[in-house]
Amino acid sequence: MKSQFSVVVILASLLLAVGCTQESSTTTTSTNTTPEASIDGSRFLLNEEPAEAATVIEAREDSEDGQDVVLVGRIGGSVNPWVEGRAAFSIVDPTLKACSDIPGDECKKPWDYCCETHKLPASTAFVKFVGDDGRPLSADARELLNLKELQTVVVRGKAKRDEAGNLTVLADGLFVRDTSNPLANE
Repeated sequence: MKSQFSVVVILASLLLAVGCTQESSTTTTSTNTTPEASIDGSRFLLNEEPAEAATVIEAREDSEDGQDVVLVGRIGGSVNPWVEGRAAFSIVDPTLKACSDIPGDECKKPWDYCCETHKLPASTAFVKFVGDDGRPLSADARELLNLKELQTVVVRGKAKRDEAGNLTVLADGLFVRDTSNPLANE
């Protein structure tokens, strides 16, 4: 999986180098015809936000392989932060600005953080929901967990580190912050 994450990061960097204003042929559509498409995603959704969530940057610096972690981030980090047909996606530290957070920026895919590319490698984590066998669930995260780009999520799970320092969270719980109400998560 580490090589897949590395490929995603490299591809994202190449696509981002082209610039915010260019359209990409990458789409975020999904077709999942596997038998596991009927997985009940509600078992992963948390009713309450876990306490003491670390930012992605903090978790990358402090977590060790196999450690229980709780971290907060926004879905994004590339033109397509999703793994097609899998319950997996990338998140970015909430301190980074998406293009849509910058007044006057008209980027068509603000979740790619093309204005923050130099900070992305140290500010991104990969999240994947796994079954009891440890394999990623064969269900698209957008459908399984009702997610979309730039949502702020709190993820609970186990840290998986690779030799390059990348962080993957083998997730068992997810809380989606309601960012439409600034007082909702204080």
